[in-house]
Amino acid sequence: MFDLIHTIHLFSAFIYGGFLIVDNLFLARMGETLSPEEATRAREAIMMHVRKVVPWALLTAVGTGIYMFIYVFGEIDSEGMSSFQIILSIKAFLGLWLGFRGFNQKFFGINPWVFKSHLFPFLLVLIIIFLSQAMFIAL
Repeated sequence: MFDLIHTIHLFSAFIYGGFLIVDNLFLARMGETLSPEEATRAREAIMMHVRKVVPWALLTAVGTGIYMFIYVFGEIDSEGMSSFQIILSIKAFLGLWLGFRGFNQKFFGINPWVFKSHLFPFLLVLIIIFLSQAMFIAL
């Protein structure tokens, strides 16, 4: 069962992270080659479809991440948390923050009050990816 949940988690994270990559590296620069009106229309044409998939991918990634966190965190030794547990906790905190932000946007229409662009979530996803790799080096 864990392998199935892990696969769903990775697939969902790739959808969410992939959108952030495309948005920050490509969609944000459409105004360089298109007129402002064309860029707005093109972006909205893409975002109509994105809004149907990406928020659900984020929420799925967070939900499956919570399941996996519970499964792999383990017991805390008398010496305290291991490096693996510390890195996993940081990664989980960042993922929960993204999930909280996405949940509020999807279900309550609350837009982020500070970070309105996708640059900050993109940076958090990059940090989560690096932490994912560091987690297993710390084992």
